[in-house]
Amino acid sequence: MLILYGIKNCDTVKKARRWLEEHELDYTFHDFRQDGLDCDQLSDWAGQLGWEALLNRRSTTWRQLDENQRANLDQQAAVSLMAAHPTLIRRPVLDTGQQLVIGFSKDNYLKLLK
Repeated sequence: MLILYGIKNCDTVKKARRWLEEHELDYTFHDFRQDGLDCDQLSDWAGQLGWEALLNRRSTTWRQLDENQRANLDQQAAVSLMAAHPTLIRRPVLDTGQQLVIGFSKDNYLKLLK
């Protein structure tokens, strides 16, 4: 079963959801804000994908953090920040059961899921 992680109002998440539905693929949507994420899951993702790839440094939330929070990050600090501020997670994150994919690309989803 596919699980798509993200935030409902994110345009990229909306595109990914629309693509999955158009291709009649069953998936579960997990909203970071409503359903939450724990540090163990985020640590696992960071271990698989790299915390740098998972951290959304272009988000409004990132720009609103004070300099001390943004400086000298390591995996543990980044995971803690993402757990406290889910909008710091790049999205969507697609879990195929065998692989995690960050972001949405029609071509990548087609290669991965067909």
